[in-house]
Amino acid sequence: MKTFSLLVLIASFASCASICADDSDSGATQPAQAPWESLFDGKSFEHWRGYGQEAMPAGWVIEEGTMYAKESGRGMDIVTRKSYTSFEFECEWRVGPNGNSGIIWHVDESAGDYPWMTGPEYQILDDVAHTGGSATKNSAGSSYDVYVPTQWVTRPAGTWNQTRIVVSGKHVQHHLNGTLIVEYEKGSADWVKRVAGSKWSRWPAYGTTDTGHLAIQGDHGTVWYRNLRVREL
Repeated sequence: MKTFSLLVLIASFASCASICADDSDSGATQPAQAPWESLFDGKSFEHWRGYGQEAMPAGWVIEEGTMYAKESGRGMDIVTRKSYTSFEFECEWRVGPNGNSGIIWHVDESAGDYPWMTGPEYQILDDVAHTGGSATKNSAGSSYDVYVPTQWVTRPAGTWNQTRIVVSGKHVQHHLNGTLIVEYEKGSADWVKRVAGSKWSRWPAYGTTDTGHLAIQGDHGTVWYRNLRVREL
């Protein structure tokens, strides 16, 4: 009898362990991730419009499934029709020789003439032409003029680069070509000090917004984007 009771007790513990393991792995205990939302299907600009405009600037065209800023100059910056707070954003981009662009978020159109007056910027750049092929606070993947990438992993002008931006509350990550290269806390003491020592000190609204549009610069030269998608966190 003692042996039988011991076997029953062991079996009960094993059953409980199995159930607990199943519960810990079940979807019910894990927060569901929001689905990815495509921001460009290769055919239309339905998710985009010009900054401070209702339509897309004429200088942006669709070419072979890409969004292509074939012209540059004032009025070429574009924004998403929706606003985002915490999110994950991915895209691929390429620039022509000497190319220069940027991805900006938490953009408030009421606060200035350009997206960068409010939102932090993920720099898009032909690094070889502009920085000599090194990581600086203005090179590709940087938090423009604020944080230097920890590694230089930019591909040459004319080739595709992969970008991933994660904004979770105040925590920000910049990924380039599969590598995490910038990470910071927006509004932290370190961030405030760096911003004060940057060009952004001249624009008091910079970095003060907690939600807003995603924006792409189109006023600095030719640039192509494709496979743009976002999901809210």
